[in-house]
Amino acid sequence: MNSDGYTAAELAESRDFYRESLLNDTLPFWLPRSLDKEHGGYLLMRDRDGALLDDDKAVWFQGRFAWTLATLYNTVEPRREWLNAAVSGVEFLRKHCFDADGRMFFLVTRDGRPLRKRRYFFSEAFAILAFAATARATHNDALAQQARDLFARCMEYADGARPLEPKSTDTRPTVSLSVPMIFLHVAQQLCDTVGDDYAASRIPGFVEQIRMFVNDDLRCVIEQTAPDGSFVDHLRERTITPGHAIEGAWFILREAQRQGGNGELTALGLRMLDYSWEQGWDQEHGGIFYFRDPTGRPVMEYWHDMKFWWPQCEAIIATLLAWRITGDAKYARWHRMVHDYAHKHFHDPEHGEWFGYLHRDGRISTAMKGNHFKGPYHLPRMQWFCWKLLEE
Repeated sequence: MNSDGYTAAELAESRDFYRESLLNDTLPFWLPRSLDKEHGGYLLMRDRDGALLDDDKAVWFQGRFAWTLATLYNTVEPRREWLNAAVSGVEFLRKHCFDADGRMFFLVTRDGRPLRKRRYFFSEAFAILAFAATARATHNDALAQQARDLFARCMEYADGARPLEPKSTDTRPTVSLSVPMIFLHVAQQLCDTVGDDYAASRIPGFVEQIRMFVNDDLRCVIEQTAPDGSFVDHLRERTITPGHAIEGAWFILREAQRQGGNGELTALGLRMLDYSWEQGWDQEHGGIFYFRDPTGRPVMEYWHDMKFWWPQCEAIIATLLAWRITGDAKYARWHRMVHDYAHKHFHDPEHGEWFGYLHRDGRISTAMKGNHFKGPYHLPRMQWFCWKLLEE
């Protein structure tokens, strides 16, 4: 690495590393063993060596893995096994994962009987991603329209036109970063795969909502604010998630690129990344903390200082993208720090893929590779994104 960042040789080496890690380490862990040839969809709750821990199906990951596979088909190589596997996930979602009221389940049995339904609508978000990417791969206009229709329905939830069961009383109302952040990415993907004028029209509003959570006084990105954007000084509302904010930062940076190099959006994304790195990077052991309190007070959640796999993945993407856009050597240095930390501590050289959960000092907390929340999404998305970014 030179004073400006990466040399051409280092960039080529990194590009090849991300490609090979994706195609020859991560994907082989999941395919073909995770395909459910009897009921469709995927069996993703896996132990360290790939042994099946549970045959229930997390609906998030039926959508997330289908998106991953269809995106690889669309952007890497039209491998029939990838497309067939993506279609299997999509068909399982369409057949089994919608309730009679149009909302989606969170967890179902192997054969698709409902087990759990949650108040929010993120199963829908990942189904939209899967439907849109697979529709592009298969030229299926009906599936593309289902993706657009489901996005419009989610916006009715977000706008309150279709009220959902509240999580809290209205004594202390708050709004969450999660909805505008996740649906910014969903709208981008929907526009870039099958096109949707309505989704495109919502992007400026998502950006403005995300901006409301950037607190310059505390130098952080808040997860929960009052509806007017003001800081709520209580334990839950003070808790920030640096990895989540870093993910949002690269969504904003990508939107700046999609708009041809929007300088104002670039500045917003960089500010989110800078604040979140300051708050989240563990100066003693390395890695991104899970939760922090920007006022310096204790955090309520007992796993606050653990290192989860996905914030590291998002930081690898965000820092590389920030360096690619700005040329600022600071971001190249941060990228190298988080890349080296993550691959040293999370990667499993024996069985492939990554461990998901480490203690603060890097010791493995659990060796499982798949559960209700971890599976083939953040890691392969990071490897794919960085590989393709370095090819540009």
